[in-house]
Amino acid sequence: MVAALVDAKALAAAMHHDEPAAAPVTGDQPLIVLVGPTGSGKTSLAVRLAEQISGEILSCDSVAVYREMEIGTAKPTAEERALVPHHLLDLVSPDERFTAGDWSRLAREALAGVTARGRVPIIAGGTGLYLRALLDGLFPAPPVDPALRERLRSLAERRGATALYRLLVSLDPRAAAMIHANDVPKVVRAVEVSWAARRPLTEQWAAGRDALTGYRVLRLGLASPRQRLYDRINRRAAAMFDRGLVEETALLVERYGYECRPLGSLGYAEAVGVLRGELTRDEAVARAQQGHRNYAKRQGTWFRKDPAIVWMQGFGDEPEMLAEAVRRVKAHLVS
Repeated sequence: MVAALVDAKALAAAMHHDEPAAAPVTGDQPLIVLVGPTGSGKTSLAVRLAEQISGEILSCDSVAVYREMEIGTAKPTAEERALVPHHLLDLVSPDERFTAGDWSRLAREALAGVTARGRVPIIAGGTGLYLRALLDGLFPAPPVDPALRERLRSLAERRGATALYRLLVSLDPRAAAMIHANDVPKVVRAVEVSWAARRPLTEQWAAGRDALTGYRVLRLGLASPRQRLYDRINRRAAAMFDRGLVEETALLVERYGYECRPLGSLGYAEAVGVLRGELTRDEAVARAQQGHRNYAKRQGTWFRKDPAIVWMQGFGDEPEMLAEAVRRVKAHLVS
């Protein structure tokens, strides 16, 4: 095991964990950002809002970028896509590598197209890292260290993903707050970058970034009552299995193998457990429900650190949320 694993606490103590200041985003083109935890109704609100303001939607979801992954990603329905143009969905195959930098580049191209058509871009989703990559830009990451990466992967194999995740928590709790503990590749990269630079990943985000310019950004957030949110999450996770998540996962495994990275995401990881005989269906549903609830909590922690977000108390499919969002957006468009 490398020294990083032995002296993680000492390294973490030496690191400075202040939240990096967000880079300013200025300009004349309006841009609406809608964030919130999973299950809060972002998609529904984004569609209805776009209809009201001649908008187009840019999905900000790190799993919805993959083709063939439908049930477990809660992508907009065909009906919703027919109502309003959607972008940044179904971009790559599940076996293709796709990063926050890739998403940021494609998002900037999509933004330019939407504004050129005289429409209002609405970014909707819950992947905070992707959103930060777009608005604040990316930092110059240190090069890959194959030896360290292999040792970190070995740690996860020998002692479980949780042990690797605890290491990331000690090095950079802010990065850990928005990466799922079972997403071993992302955890490995976050640990690797923090160790190589001797600085937390989130602190490095502040250095040398290419911030988005030319847009006036209104950031809206859905702050949903916790227990009601958890109830909705539980129902939605169970419904995914009822709709055939295990069967969809089986097809993906047949085409891409068990090691296909997106199959480690929430819902799919539990479906894989069923296929491998490690979990019963009921156990998989319960674990997926718990995983989604934990993820919603981490998303809330991440987004609450952004002082620019205007919070709306409710769910996106409630009429009063649409009325409030339309009011705020229309005021922003004429400001």
